[in-house]
Amino acid sequence: MQSDEAIRSVFPGDLYDSWGDVCRRLAGAGYGDVVTDSYFKHSPELARLASPQAAIALAAIVSGLAIRTGRRAASLAPAAAIVAAKRYTDAASLQEWLRLVEQVGDQAPESAGALLDQTASLTARLDVRALASWVRIGLRSNNGEPERRLRFFTLEDPNARRWLLRESGEVGFLDLEARLKPYLAALWGETPPIRETPANAPEQARRRPGFDGSVVRLPAAYPGFSGSDSEKLYRAAVAHIGAHLKFSRERFPVGGLKPAQIALVSLIEDARVEQLAMRELPGLRRLFTPFHVAEASGTATAPGLFARLSRALADPAHDDPDPWVQKGRRAFFEAEADWGNQQVSRHLGDLLGNDLGQMRVQFDPKNYVVQPPYRDDNLGLWDFGDDDQQQSSEAEQVLSSARIRQEQDDSRPPDRTETEMGDTGGRVEVIEQAHDGVLVARYPEYDYVAAREQPEWTSVKEYAPKAAANGPVARLAEDHADLVARVTALIRSARVSRAERLRRQPEGEFLDMDACIEATVARRIGEAADHRIHGRYERRSRDLSVLLLLDISQSTAEKVRGSTRSVLDVERQSAALLARAMAGLGDPFAIAAFCSDKRDDVRYVRIKDFNRTYDDLVDARLDGLESGLSTRIGAAMRHAGADLARERSYRRLLLVVTDGEPSDIDVEDRQYLVEDARKAVHHLNRFGIDTFCVGLDSNADSYLGRIFGQRNAITIAAVERLTDLLPKLYLTLSR
Repeated sequence: MQSDEAIRSVFPGDLYDSWGDVCRRLAGAGYGDVVTDSYFKHSPELARLASPQAAIALAAIVSGLAIRTGRRAASLAPAAAIVAAKRYTDAASLQEWLRLVEQVGDQAPESAGALLDQTASLTARLDVRALASWVRIGLRSNNGEPERRLRFFTLEDPNARRWLLRESGEVGFLDLEARLKPYLAALWGETPPIRETPANAPEQARRRPGFDGSVVRLPAAYPGFSGSDSEKLYRAAVAHIGAHLKFSRERFPVGGLKPAQIALVSLIEDARVEQLAMRELPGLRRLFTPFHVAEASGTATAPGLFARLSRALADPAHDDPDPWVQKGRRAFFEAEADWGNQQVSRHLGDLLGNDLGQMRVQFDPKNYVVQPPYRDDNLGLWDFGDDDQQQSSEAEQVLSSARIRQEQDDSRPPDRTETEMGDTGGRVEVIEQAHDGVLVARYPEYDYVAAREQPEWTSVKEYAPKAAANGPVARLAEDHADLVARVTALIRSARVSRAERLRRQPEGEFLDMDACIEATVARRIGEAADHRIHGRYERRSRDLSVLLLLDISQSTAEKVRGSTRSVLDVERQSAALLARAMAGLGDPFAIAAFCSDKRDDVRYVRIKDFNRTYDDLVDARLDGLESGLSTRIGAAMRHAGADLARERSYRRLLLVVTDGEPSDIDVEDRQYLVEDARKAVHHLNRFGIDTFCVGLDSNADSYLGRIFGQRNAITIAAVERLTDLLPKLYLTLSR
């Protein structure tokens, strides 16, 4: 125990009495000696490091922790406060840390001890604002489930480590993603989807880039590298993989090759494509060579020799003394005339592999990691033959991030960026079959407080649609025949397609240069010139795909204001009305419905797919829709957008019909799901998918405008108002 004089020196004047009072209250509260002794021991040190007021305020936090979380967390708090005070030296930062501890004790009592255990590592990596953001993510992240929340704060959850990395300010994939795609396109004209390697992949896969012919994987981060070096690493990785996409035309058959030979052939192929790349773009040498740092070492190990050979093949100025490395370098550059032939890598790799075997150098493929770090894992270079299906399955487990992708084709609108729908983060694989639905995809969700997307945060389950016979939808043709005819006429009049260039017109928007030249030639030789020397653009066809997404949450069971029908009745009849008109015109369209029961069960019902004809069964499925649960609209839009991304239409439209503000029972912050839905709309727009919303709630203007934009949302109260919507909608799409 410290002397009374020493304690009075840090609690001067009346503050000493205040400190004595809180000590007596703690001692008399029955929390046990371990709690009170910890406070008595550490609070004077906290007063010296920070302020006596902070030390006195700590007593109330210790008391609250003891009541809500137990003695262990309460006894940890004073020592943790000392650690925090040494890191957060200003009073405001320390006060914020104390508030965070109190908040976790109130909202996640099971996790308070874990947070305090992690104080040293967390405060070393995060400033107090970043720590606050990380704590908020942890409190919100697990649906209030204590066990899962505890895994977050103990850093056992991969997402916790990922968020910690991002909040620490280290440059990672998400920070550079938007710049890497155009960088790859600018270098090589390639636009494959670029994804972050998932957190549950094996360590080797998380540490190195990779590609499989259609998707490029990049590590979440490069730990240990500065921000500027990390950005250069990502650029080098993208440039290297782009060189493979251009110059590695075929996959090597594995055959009977040993792991060391596979690694060597891959190494030679890496060097070959880089040399070809540097011929075309010499500046890449300044990007690649700084990361080749392998030096001669005392013990010749296979990974060390491979790294040294990589450097010798990439850096002409480097001279390695090892005979095997020298032989590989000499053979590689002697074959320079054959670098255009991919088989040179196989030949040299086999040659060097045989020499390595004679040297009795051991190679452990399980622990081998390609060097330098920007180079890929070479999985995309090999054809596994009869084992390809098994390998693909293993690769799927390794990557666990197969994303919905769309094939490139000439039908893309010219004013849209050629990107991939995979950015929505949906995973296309059936993971489990449940009695109440099939889990088909996981999608990110945007946390506006942390300004981050939480990857694979929501789970979409598809449910089999129910059918009901002789419902109001089935009688729509009889009850609203005139309305069906009017809507059909409106749709037929719209021209939604790529503008075609018409040449040799008597008047138009531009001069047809070929026609002008011919007219000039004709005039000079004395012939009559053709006056049709203009050109113009005209939309002469229809090329539009539409997915109609219906909200069937519990609120749709209520009556529409001023009507005897429910919101769901209006939705069903509106969907059938639009479907009949589009089916008569041959437009590809789909209908789906959604509701949600927390983030792990976003329910998606397919009423009609694009490849299905419109028939009585579709009407019966619409009649079979039932209201229930909540409205997690962002995940539903991402899943619907993934379907639309596969359609090769000039314009693709997601038309959402909803009656209420986004909500779910695991979200208290009303703004949270609104901001997530807004983020989902932005994603879809970037991928060439138009979004439009029809609101059946008279008070919907505020949040619909926020989510979809004021021009892309309209509120109606009855099915007859649909005729007001369609002209505006198709006018927007025709621009």
